Amino acid sequence: MQTDWTLIEGSPIPLGVSYNPIVKAYNVALYSNHAAKVSLLLYAEEEYELPRYTIVLNPLINKSQRVWHCYLKESEIPEAAYYAFQVDGPVNIEEPYWHAFNPKKVLLDPYTKAIFFPPEFSRLAACDGFSNAGKAALGCLRSLKDAAAPFDWQNDKPVRHTDDLIIYEMHVRGFTRRASAGVPVGQEGTFAGVIAKIPYLKDLGITAVELMPVFQFDPQENNYWGYMPLGFFMPHLAYSSDKTPGGAMREFKTMVRELHKAGIEVILDVVFNHTVEGGKGGPVYHFKGIDNSTYYLLKHTPNDPYLNYSGTGNTLRTDHPATQQFIMDCLRYWVTEMHVDGFRFDLASVFSRTSDGRVGDTPIFAQLAADPVLSSVRMIAEPWDAVDVYQLGRAFPGVTWLQWNGKFRDDVRQFVKSDAGFVGALIQRLYGSDDLFPGDAFHAYHSYQSVNYINSHDGFTLYDTVAYNSKHNQANGHNNTDGHEPNLSWNCGIEGDMGVSEAVMQLRQRQAKNFFTLLMLSNGTPMFVAGDEFLHTQNGNNNAYNQDNETSWLNWNRLDQFSGFHQFIVALIRFRKEQDGISRSRFWRNDVRWYGVNGQPDFQSSSRSLAFSLKLSSGKTLYVMINAYWEGLPFVIQEPGPWSRIINTYLASGEDILKEGTETITHSDYWVGERSIVVLLSNH
Repeated sequence: MQTDWTLIEGSPIPLGVSYNPIVKAYNVALYSNHAAKVSLLLYAEEEYELPRYTIVLNPLINKSQRVWHCYLKESEIPEAAYYAFQVDGPVNIEEPYWHAFNPKKVLLDPYTKAIFFPPEFSRLAACDGFSNAGKAALGCLRSLKDAAAPFDWQNDKPVRHTDDLIIYEMHVRGFTRRASAGVPVGQEGTFAGVIAKIPYLKDLGITAVELMPVFQFDPQENNYWGYMPLGFFMPHLAYSSDKTPGGAMREFKTMVRELHKAGIEVILDVVFNHTVEGGKGGPVYHFKGIDNSTYYLLKHTPNDPYLNYSGTGNTLRTDHPATQQFIMDCLRYWVTEMHVDGFRFDLASVFSRTSDGRVGDTPIFAQLAADPVLSSVRMIAEPWDAVDVYQLGRAFPGVTWLQWNGKFRDDVRQFVKSDAGFVGALIQRLYGSDDLFPGDAFHAYHSYQSVNYINSHDGFTLYDTVAYNSKHNQANGHNNTDGHEPNLSWNCGIEGDMGVSEAVMQLRQRQAKNFFTLLMLSNGTPMFVAGDEFLHTQNGNNNAYNQDNETSWLNWNRLDQFSGFHQFIVALIRFRKEQDGISRSRFWRNDVRWYGVNGQPDFQSSSRSLAFSLKLSSGKTLYVMINAYWEGLPFVIQEPGPWSRIINTYLASGEDILKEGTETITHSDYWVGERSIVVLLSNH
C-alpha cells in the first residue's frame, strides 16, 4: 500500500485552507518567504478570544520550500469553527526586507472565503504592537463547506458583448440604499436589491454593470467606496440581505446568474495595487505579518518603509511570484466559482512597478494573457497610478485590454463648456482616440479599447458637472483639500441649486444631453455612472469616498423629477445600439467626413462648432451638427437629403429625440441653437 504523504504532512497547493468533503479533512497552506515559526489557531464557535486548538507547524515536516502546510481531519478538531495564523520571523529592519513579524498578532488567511468579525473587532488593535486576540478578524472554516456546496446556476453561461457594449458603473450599496429605490424591504443596498432592479437596467438599455469593489473591506476603515480590500475571495458581507452562513456568496452568485439571464455582463472593479493595511502604523491584518517584504514595495527608510504609489500608504509588490500567484488565484476564483465576466483594475499602472519602484516590465500581464481561464475574460485598466505614471494608450497593458480614457473625459468636457481650441480634440475623441490607440498597419489597435466616459465615481456626477464650478467636499473632513482640481466643469451661471432659475435648469439639462449625445455617438466603448441617467447629484462633492449616506445613495425621486431627461437617455442608448457602425472594432476611416458650420471644419481657437457625416453598415448615413457656441448658428448640411431628424438637444422633452421618419428635413440649411446638438439620419 502506497503512502500519500500529503494526507500526513499536508500539501503546499492550493494555498489557503481547502476542504475535502469526501474524507472530511482540511488542507492548510501559507506562503511566507522569511517566517521562522508558523502556528495555526483554531477557535470554537463562541470562543474567539483564545484558540481551542493551536497547531505549531514543524518546518522539517510541514514545510515545502517557502510554503507552510498541514493536513487536519475534521474529527481531530471537532469544535473548530474559525481559524487564523500567528507568524514569527526575523526582527531586523535592514534592507531589503524591513520585516514586520509580530508573533502576538492574530493574522487572517489572505485566501479565506469568509470572515468572522467578533463583537470586539478592532482596527486599532491591529495597528499597535500588542496582541489583538479577541479583536481580530478570523477566517470561517464553514465557508469552505458552503463554497463546496452545489449552487443551481441553471445552465448559466458567460455574457460577452461587442459593438453593443455599454458599461454602467454601479456602487452596490448606493444603487438601492434609499427607500425611493423601490426594492423589497430588507434588500436595500444589497446584491438582492440589484436583482430587484434588473427590469430597470434592461429598460435603460445598458449591457454591462461594472460593480465598484465588492471584496470584503474593513468595516471600520471609513471607505464607503470599498477601495481598501481586506478579504479578496469573498463578497462584502454588508452587501448581502442573506445573513446566514454562506449567504453573501449565494446572493452574489444569484445576482450574477440573474444579470446573465438579462444579457448583462458582470465586471468587477478590483484593487490589487494596495491593501487595507496602509503604511507604517497601519493595521497588521495579514500580508504585513505573514511576510512584509514579499507582498509590499519597500524603500530604504526604516521610519517610512513603504513605497506609496497608490495614495493609501502601501503598494503591492506585483513583480514577486507569490504576489502574482495570489492575484491570479483570486481572479480565477471569481471567474470559475462566481461566474463574473471581467475585471476593471484600479490604478493598473502599479502592475508595471518593479521591486524598487521603477516602471518596467513585470510578468503579470503576460501571465494574464497566457492563462487558459483569464485570457478570455474582459480586462479593463485604469492606466495610471496615484503618483506620476500615466500610461493611457499604446502598449499598455495588452493588445485586448480596454482602458479608461481620461483624455476623452477631459477633452469633451472642455469642448461642451465652450473652451476655445478643442475642435480638433473633439474629432480625435469621436473618431476613437487613434492618437492613443493607433489604428495604422504597424500598431493595429482597436477603437473599442477606449472606454469613453464623461463621469465616473471618482469626480463630479453628470449633473454636478453642469451645476458646480468648484468641488464642495467639506463633509469629507479634509477642509475641502481632497478631490480632483480642476474639474473642467461649468455651473451654467450659478453655483449649486440655491436660487436657480428655470432657464438655468433648462440649460443644465441641455448640456447634460449634449454630453450624453457625444458619448453615445463616439467610436469606442461608452461608460456612465449609475444615476447620471436621471441627474443624480452629490451636491458638488467630487470625492464622496467616505459618504455612506444620502450624498452617495441614489435618490430615485429624481427619476420622476427628471423623467423627460431619463426618457431621452433611454431613447439615445437604443438609437446607438440600432445604428450598426457607430461602434466598431476598428476606426471609421473613409466612412466619416468632417465639416464645419458651412464647409470645411474650422480649427481656429475661436471655433466651437463641428459637423460630420458617418456612413453606417446598414447603408444609412448619420449627419451630426454640434454647436458649443453661446449663440445659435446656421449650419449648412453638406450632403444631400432627405433626412430624418432624430435628435435636437435644444428642444423640450418629447421633441428632443424622435423615431426615424417622424420629422423629415429636405432643405440644406438648419439652425442649431446655442449649446446644442442635432442628429440627422438618411437612407443613403
